[in-house]
Amino acid sequence: MAKLASPRSWQRRRMENFRKVRSEEAPVGGGADGGGPGSGPFADLAPGAVHMRVKEGSKIRNLLAFATASMAQPATRAIVFSGCGRATTKTVTCAEILKRRLAGLHQVTRLRYRSVREVWQSQPPGPSPSQKPGDPATSLSVVKNVPSLAILLSKDALDPRQPGYQPPNPLAGPSSQPSTPTSKRSLGEPAAGEGSAKRSQPEPGAAQED
Repeated sequence: MAKLASPRSWQRRRMENFRKVRSEEAPVGGGADGGGPGSGPFADLAPGAVHMRVKEGSKIRNLLAFATASMAQPATRAIVFSGCGRATTKTVTCAEILKRRLAGLHQVTRLRYRSVREVWQSQPPGPSPSQKPGDPATSLSVVKNVPSLAILLSKDALDPRQPGYQPPNPLAGPSSQPSTPTSKRSLGEPAAGEGSAKRSQPEPGAAQED
């Protein structure tokens, strides 16, 4: 008796003949990667807030360069990093690096789910069983719910009672400790005055000769 394939394995074999063309998300925010500051989980942001949309293929160096330049302006009081799916880790990295560069930033973190629509298209050869050789490529749309992370960093004080609040890091900012030059003592040589002091002491037997 033939074994019936499970719906999941049948769907996996069917999707092997397709390739993902694009992914479409609900628009969130503005900034280097698009959007406007009024949307997203922080609807009460002050005017002029920057929204950085972090994608899986975004370069952290480019995101931080834009974010640092924006927060250096006195008119910019807040910035939001947001990303979903595989970009959540990169979102946290951007926020943590910016907190180290700029001291005194208040943080609020929000976690939610977003709908992502993936568009798949059949690839030649091997059209679907219901597709004839002369027919155009078949397209499929798959809607998935993926975790989404949004991190608000603000120069102004925020309500510490709201969920996800973190106070400013007191150790933020670049290190200002001056580098101490390597002393001769650390290299095994006597410090200044130490050798002369030892040489000024009479050697054993000198007093007996006198």
